[in-house]
Amino acid sequence: MKPSELMDTSSNMSNDSSASEKGETTSQQQSNNNGYALTVDEVIEQHIGALGVAQIVHALLVSIAWTFDAQFTLISIFSDAKPASRLLATGAIVEGSMLCGVSTREWEWVGGKSDTIVSEWNLICQHKFLAALPSTLFFIGSIFGSGVYGYLADSWFGRKKTLLLSCLLTFVAALAISFSPNIWVYAFLRFANGFFKSGISSCCIVLATEVVGKKWRGQVGQYGFFFFTLGFLSLPLIGYLERKSWRNLYRITSLLPLGYAVFLLPFAYESPRWLLVKGRNKEAMVVLSKLARRNGKHLPADLSLVDQIQGRDDRASSSSENFWRTKWAVKRIGMVMMAGFGTGFVYYGIQLNAENLNFNLYLTVAVNALMEFPAVFIGSFLLGFMNRRPLFSNSSYLAGICCLLCAVLSLHRVTRALPATKWLQLAVEAVGFMASSLAYDVLYVYGVELFPTNVRNFAVSLLCQAFMLGGSAAPLLVALGRENAMMSFIVFGVASVLTGVVSLWLRETRNAPLYETLTQQGKAEEMENITERS
Repeated sequence: MKPSELMDTSSNMSNDSSASEKGETTSQQQSNNNGYALTVDEVIEQHIGALGVAQIVHALLVSIAWTFDAQFTLISIFSDAKPASRLLATGAIVEGSMLCGVSTREWEWVGGKSDTIVSEWNLICQHKFLAALPSTLFFIGSIFGSGVYGYLADSWFGRKKTLLLSCLLTFVAALAISFSPNIWVYAFLRFANGFFKSGISSCCIVLATEVVGKKWRGQVGQYGFFFFTLGFLSLPLIGYLERKSWRNLYRITSLLPLGYAVFLLPFAYESPRWLLVKGRNKEAMVVLSKLARRNGKHLPADLSLVDQIQGRDDRASSSSENFWRTKWAVKRIGMVMMAGFGTGFVYYGIQLNAENLNFNLYLTVAVNALMEFPAVFIGSFLLGFMNRRPLFSNSSYLAGICCLLCAVLSLHRVTRALPATKWLQLAVEAVGFMASSLAYDVLYVYGVELFPTNVRNFAVSLLCQAFMLGGSAAPLLVALGRENAMMSFIVFGVASVLTGVVSLWLRETRNAPLYETLTQQGKAEEMENITERS
């Protein structure tokens, strides 16, 4: 849901900083051809409208697919959960660790063996960490898939066809998962599921924002977040209805991307910017004409498009700078990725760790999903006047403190002394999740501002990979938490606090200029450091 939104914001910033250059290019084209030639940005702003009904409908249409991104990222909360078990002789509910060494003829799963993969394949005791393997491989698959889909969307297929491919392959992988004969096949197919679905969010955010004016790109990019939250909210409902069969849970959710690809996606437009870059100018004009017509406007008959890339000067001098040979950039990306790993570890870990709370799993997941809404609104408000570094670090500290409080509230002596412990633990966990979500959002903005234009997208992609690496480690701790819930909350809490500490070595970026090249930024920051010392 989030990564792509901020990457588009960085592109927006870059476009703003080069506006004069684009204007010069346009005027040169007009004088050379004696025709009416405009850039795509100028066509949208002057003749289509920065944001009209056509763009809103198009953005909503493509953003719907974020729903599937959320569902398949978080479905393991229900499909891989550890259900309750009881002794046959007494009917007493027993914890997983107490079953080790006990004959399978002396106990049973309360809901039956088909509830989750843990109950079906008895992933307890010496096999308990196998239950975490599928989710870990899912995140690893997402890391690899994002790079592949990014290349396909920029080169061969374009955004729309890549989104179509991602939805269809996600359907195939999810449906195949429901027929898994054992944990090993299930884990491999979850890796494939993560790989295939990773193209959804990036293509959606680009398709939604590339047809609106500069002023509205950030707001339109938020559409995907809300659909991601709706997908998150839908899981408790679907999970509850199919609580007796994890296989049916996958079958139902697999049909959604298929239905979207067949019945809704054909009505979306390909990006006119991508078409223009590929030399398909006539097709780009057709898309722009449709948008104008549906906004109640018409494009001039003699209008043509200027290829901004062809019109620019040679950019080799800025793009050829070696990122990994620039010491300050390497040091900074290292700190950013450390912060990203910790933030992703806690953000995804708190969600997956919901099963280790002393509360109803379905209600807990629903509450967490709802807490995403205040996180984005509070973040948007605070970023307007607070420095990035303290906002990120304080959010991380708050998330860590809440996790540590959950650890205390999971102690048996505390639960016996306080009757309302379950509700209190849920409230504290919800605040902690909101704080981790806020830290996640702020770090994306921070990452965009910490690097110059010519390496900004590259740096943000490294941050995204750090998020996913952190997410891939979280399921292992969740599996440990099934035996010792307090320990899992302590680790998440300490990790979140340390993540906030790491950010203290990052440079503050609020109200700082956005530089174009590594050399330019390096020299400017060096001068600032000299000025501060003097």
